[in-house]
Amino acid sequence: MQVFKELGQYGTLMYQALRSSLEPGTYRSNLFQELVKIGYDSIPIIMLTGAFTGAVMTIQTAYQLESSFISESIIGAIVSQSLLIELSAVISSLVLAGKVGARIATELGTMRVSEQIDALESMGLNSVTFLVVPRILSGLLMFPVLYVLAASTGIVGGILTAYLTGALPIFEFMKGARLYFFPWDVLFGFVKMFVFGFLITSVASYKGYYATGGAEGVGKSTTQATVLGCLYVVTADFVLAALLL
Repeated sequence: MQVFKELGQYGTLMYQALRSSLEPGTYRSNLFQELVKIGYDSIPIIMLTGAFTGAVMTIQTAYQLESSFISESIIGAIVSQSLLIELSAVISSLVLAGKVGARIATELGTMRVSEQIDALESMGLNSVTFLVVPRILSGLLMFPVLYVLAASTGIVGGILTAYLTGALPIFEFMKGARLYFFPWDVLFGFVKMFVFGFLITSVASYKGYYATGGAEGVGKSTTQATVLGCLYVVTADFVLAALLL
């Protein structure tokens, strides 16, 4: 029964957030702050993650395809397609589930147990509009942008690794990447990040908004938000791949 209760609470919160999204005047200032926190503040870790993902993919692909019968350019094709379709979106989202999801759950959970949310409600301010909506909207807007950064740095990292390790020349890497590039791969990555952004921010907002039990309850809600965010990302990844590929 607890599962159905939580599903009902989550659905109600998302419905309230959807209705409240039509009141931009209430959450405009918070939206800008969340865009900075979710987007700008996440750039270093996303670029670092993307670069090393591309580097490792290049080394492993070159190792597995070491043969005189296979063109070197296929390494660039495999690395670039893997980054665009799968790795840049999923690995970045798993990192963001820990960074963004944990922060949102902690902030809202602390406000709930310290009765700050109740104070906002007592002043006649819609707490869902003021606190939840800007966080979800920021996730929807910034996750696709972070995907572009992750994919770009991943490909650059792959190119530099291929050159520095002597696995293949830069022009061969680029030849394979261009030969097997399909616009749908990028669009599919955007769709993934849009869905992942919603799942991570909405689940974290829900767990934080309904946190109970003082500091221990906030810690529990933060842990649940992070774990559930990761689980929903990999589940949604499978569902989207099955439906759209």
